[in-house]
Amino acid sequence: MADLNFTHLHVHSQYSLLDGQASVKSLVNRAAKLGMRGLALTDHGNMFGIKDFFNTVKKVNADLDDDHKLKPILGCEMYVAREDLHDRNDKNDKGYHLIVLAKNEKGYHNLVKLVSQAWTEGHYYHPRTDRKALAEHHEGLIVLSACLGGELPQHILNGNLKLAEERMLWFRSVFGDDYYLELQRHKTLKENANRETFVEQEKVNKVLLDFSRKHGIKVVATNDVHFTEESDADAHDCLICVSMQRNYADPDRMHYTKQEWFKSQQEMADIFSDVPEAIANTMEVLDKVETYSIDHAPVMPVFDIPAEFGTEAEYRSRITEQELFDEFTRDENGNVVLSEEDARKKVDRLGGYDRLYRIKLEADYLSKLAWEGAATHYPTPLSDEVKERITFELHIMKTMGFPGYFLIVQDFINTGRYKLGVSIGPGRGSAAGSVVAYCLGITNIDPLKYDLLFERFLNPDRISLPDIDVDFDDDGRYRVLNYVTEKYGADKVAHIITYTTMATKQVIKDVAKVMQLPLQESNRLAKLVPEHLPEVNGSEPKINIPNCLKYDPAMRAELQNPNPLVPKVLDFSERLEGNKRNTGVHACGVIIGRDPITDWVPVSTAKDPDGNTVITTQYEGSVIEETGMIKMDFLGLRTLSIIMDALENIRQTRGIELDIEKIPLDDAKTFELYCNGKTTATFQFESAGMQTSLRELHPTKFEDLIAMNALYRPGPMAYIPQFIRRKHNEEPIVYDIPIMEKYLSETYGITVYQEQVMLLSRLLANFTRGESDKLRKAMGKKKIAEMEKLKVKFMAQGQENGHKKEVLEKIWSDWTEFAKYAFNKSHATCYSWVAYQTAYLKANYPAEYMAGVLSRNLDNPVKLRLYMDECRAMGITVLGPDINESLERFTVNKNGEIRFGLGAIKGFGANASGVILNERKKNGPYKSIYDMMERVGGGPVNRSALENLARAGALDNFGLRREAYLSEDGNSTFADTLIKYGQRMQADHNNAQISLFADLEPIETAQPQPPHFTPWSELKILEEEKKVVTMYLSAHPLDRYYIELTYGCNTPCIELREKNTPGEKITFGGLVTGFEVKTTAKGKPYGVLSMEDFSGNATVRLFGRNYETIHAYAVPGSNIRISATMVEQPYRPGNYDIQIEAVETLEALAPNVANAIDIVIPPVKSQTLTGLLEENIMSREEAVKAAEKAATPHGKEKPQYIKPVDLYLTFADMEQNVNIRVHSRKKCLLSRHLLNALDDMEIKYSVLTK
Repeated sequence: MADLNFTHLHVHSQYSLLDGQASVKSLVNRAAKLGMRGLALTDHGNMFGIKDFFNTVKKVNADLDDDHKLKPILGCEMYVAREDLHDRNDKNDKGYHLIVLAKNEKGYHNLVKLVSQAWTEGHYYHPRTDRKALAEHHEGLIVLSACLGGELPQHILNGNLKLAEERMLWFRSVFGDDYYLELQRHKTLKENANRETFVEQEKVNKVLLDFSRKHGIKVVATNDVHFTEESDADAHDCLICVSMQRNYADPDRMHYTKQEWFKSQQEMADIFSDVPEAIANTMEVLDKVETYSIDHAPVMPVFDIPAEFGTEAEYRSRITEQELFDEFTRDENGNVVLSEEDARKKVDRLGGYDRLYRIKLEADYLSKLAWEGAATHYPTPLSDEVKERITFELHIMKTMGFPGYFLIVQDFINTGRYKLGVSIGPGRGSAAGSVVAYCLGITNIDPLKYDLLFERFLNPDRISLPDIDVDFDDDGRYRVLNYVTEKYGADKVAHIITYTTMATKQVIKDVAKVMQLPLQESNRLAKLVPEHLPEVNGSEPKINIPNCLKYDPAMRAELQNPNPLVPKVLDFSERLEGNKRNTGVHACGVIIGRDPITDWVPVSTAKDPDGNTVITTQYEGSVIEETGMIKMDFLGLRTLSIIMDALENIRQTRGIELDIEKIPLDDAKTFELYCNGKTTATFQFESAGMQTSLRELHPTKFEDLIAMNALYRPGPMAYIPQFIRRKHNEEPIVYDIPIMEKYLSETYGITVYQEQVMLLSRLLANFTRGESDKLRKAMGKKKIAEMEKLKVKFMAQGQENGHKKEVLEKIWSDWTEFAKYAFNKSHATCYSWVAYQTAYLKANYPAEYMAGVLSRNLDNPVKLRLYMDECRAMGITVLGPDINESLERFTVNKNGEIRFGLGAIKGFGANASGVILNERKKNGPYKSIYDMMERVGGGPVNRSALENLARAGALDNFGLRREAYLSEDGNSTFADTLIKYGQRMQADHNNAQISLFADLEPIETAQPQPPHFTPWSELKILEEEKKVVTMYLSAHPLDRYYIELTYGCNTPCIELREKNTPGEKITFGGLVTGFEVKTTAKGKPYGVLSMEDFSGNATVRLFGRNYETIHAYAVPGSNIRISATMVEQPYRPGNYDIQIEAVETLEALAPNVANAIDIVIPPVKSQTLTGLLEENIMSREEAVKAAEKAATPHGKEKPQYIKPVDLYLTFADMEQNVNIRVHSRKKCLLSRHLLNALDDMEIKYSVLTK
């Protein structure tokens, strides 16, 4: 077969989104298997897959001998506008198809220009080019007339042969012998295949062959490949249905011929046996295509250096090439360290002497900035350690060609921090290991203070650019991006594209939908996909359909499902899984170019998360740097926004300008917070497990926090107990060799960081900086051969230093084990610093900090609820929105209470909020709703805005009930009447100002009165409030049952889905928020129950007896408790359901649960405790009256839910060392308030059910 010569020149992959089914890898592998010499990739209108294609061919070629290597032909099936690509008047002008192939590097760059322009200027239904652009960028391109969608075939089919011939001659006049006429033959007898296409192809082919003979234009044969194997045809057909949202069985949908597979040389030769030259000419095209690379060394953007410092011209005039050679090929001390040959290779790798002059200029300017920064960051005169480190780092940056990179990064970081007012983090990753970066302001972590290593970040063995990830506050990130775009030019900055794929569960649902599998069956199949698969050979297989069918019995059983649609859905899903589905924008990746981006890589357009159209690369982030583009990660970190909001709150409420970068690292309140595990809402340390570890550790220094940050991850968590014991001297700290204490003392003799291994390898065995980093990488990536080489060196040099062989063997063995969990200390230090800042703010400015936390979590109701509860636990009152006190965001009032922000009210809008706040600031608080309407009614403050203010309770202080504003007043609501009143008043005021009679008394407009309305129930008020503030704010419908839910249920709703222990008895309860009755495939009813408690929501599907048991109780608005047992699903091992045993209302439950409390009275009773007990202990009759009174308050007081319960008091007898328990004859008023107060005083108690 390899003797038959043919090359596929018209090939679509998955990057022809939802049109091509073939993966790039499968296409390349098939071409290699068939012995082809090359293949093209020509996706629809884009070059998305070109870099993937180039890399895949390169990888496959590595295993082929020279005679069998593949040549990649980089191309695109472009769309050509009828006339001008900018014309968008003709809806039918979606572009004629045209195959465009890059013949050489020049052609590749011209193709990049054409495809990019089609996206950025010509997009109209499709990205379109035009003949003018093709002529301008024709050099180095080969063009084929394309399929039936091409211009020539379309004119032929429409009977306009003259125009077809004219267009053909135009293409030949532009592209000469690099223009070919394309023949296709998709004859088919397959079921549900398009048979009309072949008829049209033959009609077109006849004319094209006539044109070929008449004008001497060569023909080529193609197959319009869309899938790899013939057996993929039906799956591809299904993909088209998914793309077009049509049913697979629909006879009127679009059908392909099912001939579009990657055919062999023999198959293509047989199809075109009567036109052998069409086959042979594909090889002519292949031979024309040159071998070239689309990869490039870093193309560094030009950073503007002040002319007074120096210019390239001035450097060229005074520095010789020999001086440059010596400077760039010797070490920082001027020693010759490279052979003459290696030195010259290094110069060439850096771009030759022409490039060295620029690098030298940038390096000298970088050096100037670094030494200036050193003088402000370190005591002067600088120590030898500091000077040596800076000199070394600057030399490495220079001789690797990266000074321009550091100049760019320090510029936008310092501009953002000091000129744009952006909060910028200390960095993440290894960049904090650079002293130069510290001196430049790139990071604010001192590497020398924390033993952070530069070579962990950058060393001569590194091939790619350094990777500096920078965190910005969410709002400031865009300001810095705008600055970078303006500085370097919009055409030199682009976002990075991402691709969404047809993931395992979603592809099953997509296929099932077009195959018309019932929705219930579709959902059932998708749910069969397990979260985890059993381990195979010590590792867990990746979750995908092939593995699920292989290792999951329940999934595999579906292949035998009697419904034939089910196996077919799984078959198609398996073939389509992983297909590229759509494009997106990388969350943080940005590239900056020296030249316009389209000089190097293609660009397209995409929508960012905010809905804005942005320019993106067509190559994704994992490969974009290989093309020479400089990638920067501009990461948004919500925590920085929280810190900024907190600092602003502190400034407004306390008049303090707090510099968060200069807070003390030994603050007593902060470490008390950590020791008590009160880290909810702080960064990095807020999980329950971390809180427990902190309480046991009792951290006393910042280094303890860094270590915990590194250890609290799967793997190293096992060392936390030992770490804690050693800190508290409960276990001896032992060093294998005494001098190891130098680097292990801060972690109590336990190796926690990669940097410790690197430092110890130098200390024990004289490893160089580069060798120690090689060791880190070899261990981390388990490079056995590299580790063995380094071990020989470690053992030999360690013994030369006087260390015993057996001890060195143990150390090496420990390090090998350590590599499984080794962590980057630079990253741990940076994020521990940010974490410490949040803890400092929470400990010292609790209300201001928590207001910032709430402001930045409005999009997450679960977290918002958690942080509201934390505020209550901290004794901070969170008040609802108030028209006369609220600002845009959550703020703190003069009483230390947090006030809900107007901007956080749904459906209100920033414009309306701005108008109200500006007017209030200008003319004072609003005296009444009428005063407010007279001042701001109309414009952004419309009916909807006013109604939502009322729902949220922001207008409560005006004396009208919330429902009054939404009550019907004729054909509108009272809110609408108020808006119109305000508009009339403002119009009268404006008219009076310009009237001839302005000095006369104004005509009074009567204030409208609210119509009669039906008062809302308490639940209705809360439900309406929740609609606009995302949660129950002023109260919770379950407040009256807090005690019953807390002590009568063992499973919060939010944890229900995590229950997986067969036989476990669980109780859960709350408010029924929904109950939907559905029908199974067998016609039996089942229910979908939605419930909510203080923790969050839960949804449970209830079949059979479960449905029958709960049906009568599952009324939306009712409060219930469910008792159940966890059971494993019979046909799905590892999946669990509940088996309901009892259901009761919370009201019925109340007398039978939490009906006693036992309070442990300490030996020394405080006055606060005495007062609390006196307030809550009374006779039975008094207790009943107190409970009734609290539940029905007067005026604006909120109801309090108090439960009279039996009281036990436990006294400690210090002399007898026993506890004495007394059953009081009085009752205790059990309430949430009482329990919180006891917790605050750290008084032990037990709530009992008798």
